[in-house]
Amino acid sequence: MCGIVAYLGSREAYPILIKGLHRLEYRGYDSAGVAVINEAGDLNIYKAVGKVANLEQVAAGHDCSGTIGIAHTRWATHGVPNEANAHPHLSQSGELTMVHNGIIENASPLRNQLKEKGFTFRSDTDTEVLLQLIEYTQKKHGVDLVCAVRSSLKKVIGAYAIAVIDRKDPGTLVAARKGSPLAVGLGEANCEFFLASDASPLAGYTNKVVYINDEEVVELRRGEEPAITNLNADKVDVRAKEIDIDVNMLDKGGFPHFMLKEIFDQPAVLRDCMRGRLLPSHHRIILSAVTEHREELIHARRFIMVSCGTSWHAALIGKQLIEQFCRIPVEVAYASEFRYSDPVVGPGDVVFALSQSGETADTLSAIQLASERGAMVFGIVNAVGSSIARASDTGTYIHVGPEIGVASTKAFTGQTTVLTMLALAIGWEKGTVSESLYLEALEALEQIPDQIARILEKDDEIKALAQEYVDKRHFLYLGRGMNYPVALEGALKLKEISYIHAEGYPAAEMKHGPIALVDEDMPVVFLATHHNLYEKIISNMQEVVSRKGKVLAIVSEGDTVVKGIAQHVIEVPHTPNYLCPLVSVIPLQLLAYHIAVAKGLNVDQPRNLAKSVTVE
Repeated sequence: MCGIVAYLGSREAYPILIKGLHRLEYRGYDSAGVAVINEAGDLNIYKAVGKVANLEQVAAGHDCSGTIGIAHTRWATHGVPNEANAHPHLSQSGELTMVHNGIIENASPLRNQLKEKGFTFRSDTDTEVLLQLIEYTQKKHGVDLVCAVRSSLKKVIGAYAIAVIDRKDPGTLVAARKGSPLAVGLGEANCEFFLASDASPLAGYTNKVVYINDEEVVELRRGEEPAITNLNADKVDVRAKEIDIDVNMLDKGGFPHFMLKEIFDQPAVLRDCMRGRLLPSHHRIILSAVTEHREELIHARRFIMVSCGTSWHAALIGKQLIEQFCRIPVEVAYASEFRYSDPVVGPGDVVFALSQSGETADTLSAIQLASERGAMVFGIVNAVGSSIARASDTGTYIHVGPEIGVASTKAFTGQTTVLTMLALAIGWEKGTVSESLYLEALEALEQIPDQIARILEKDDEIKALAQEYVDKRHFLYLGRGMNYPVALEGALKLKEISYIHAEGYPAAEMKHGPIALVDEDMPVVFLATHHNLYEKIISNMQEVVSRKGKVLAIVSEGDTVVKGIAQHVIEVPHTPNYLCPLVSVIPLQLLAYHIAVAKGLNVDQPRNLAKSVTVE
């Protein structure tokens, strides 16, 4: 949600800012803007509703020169998407300009207080309220910008990541965060600084990054080292990290959309996910987090998984895997509900946080609550150095590379792969998984990337099949056991990018309500791979067919029974039941993608959605 880019250095800022905004488009937004201070000290601001390309058209032919600037992509919270509400915002004097991610919850009373002091407002945003408060503080107390920012932030309630520049001081950039991510990229010899909501806009410029923590303010001055303080003006050590960002992973690689590229990335990135961890020749899975925290994990009284969206579906699979292999009770909770439910959690519990971005606000708040109550926190994230990764006691990265498409694909299979390895590793240490099953699982897991590659060869077949369903208005997805969360995930993918209403259900629950919806216009997608509930799901399929429902089934290779029942089938390779989600989800990803493309929709940036949900 929303994206911040800023630059201070010796190069022209505008091209860097625009390139950075393009790299943040995956986060979801509805307007964009840029502000640059030129050599004469003029502050030039350009804004546009819609895509960054619209902003480029607005700015074309105007003065965009200058070596300091800030830029933003906005996902509307306060005020409709229009040019007035787009960032950057301008202070009343016209001297300060600011961009902001997050929500200022007490913006309304602050706005009223500032109006009483003579301030007027050009927008409906909470951001402009904070900016005017900063200017009021600066002028009333005669303090510099960084002091005014610190003082003002003490008065606000909510979440923020901000970047502020002053037309009168074009050599300084001030930024701060609380609950919304912010990273500073360091150029050579402090001659230039890059600021962004995540590390992707920094790729190709620097690999040295400082992650700003909650309630920290960073002051960047030309030719000086970054200065970080907390809101009480206490100095904070600057903690630079070297990161490795593959610039090639940030482009489409010849594919028409990032989503399709990321679906096709899965064989390679899952090999990366398993590399150095899955060692079949040594008959071992080695996860450093399990090695270092063996006692806490094998003696845990229970595991709790907190997550949102697609990550929640992966957690449902992880629950079954861990209970099967480790015999440890597992609860799965929506992070947004967990944090407000006054959960019974404490010492002896391990709370797993699943998040692709590592910045999901609800999940971050959930683990902070768990940590305060004495639970151990285990992060499973993709983004290296993200807030959840830093807030966790230990964890495992999924290492699937940047995921740009808003609808998650490779992160889901990456999380599921890590959860599988985690369950097997803990189960082996705990002695609750037999040697024969353990070795079978290692061998089968190693084959998954090649099996996914075989499914991807069916892309043209699935594309043609999508044409049969492009005009449907409702879908039902049904699965049992390990395939039930896959049904949820398949339905989510379809509704996210095609805007077709879809529901996922346990197949046996169909008779408790959803069967009332079944008719000749309701396609029903069955996850019917061979496993111990295969015969039962065949019965569920018959119930749909007898009510004139149209069945599309995902089946194991060589299946003949389902082919005699379903209108369409897609075959996937045989794999053990506990690994079936990794193969059965792939056709559903492709189906959703091709239906959305056939409808002429923007699959990478679906309406109203954001990649990284950093507000409640």
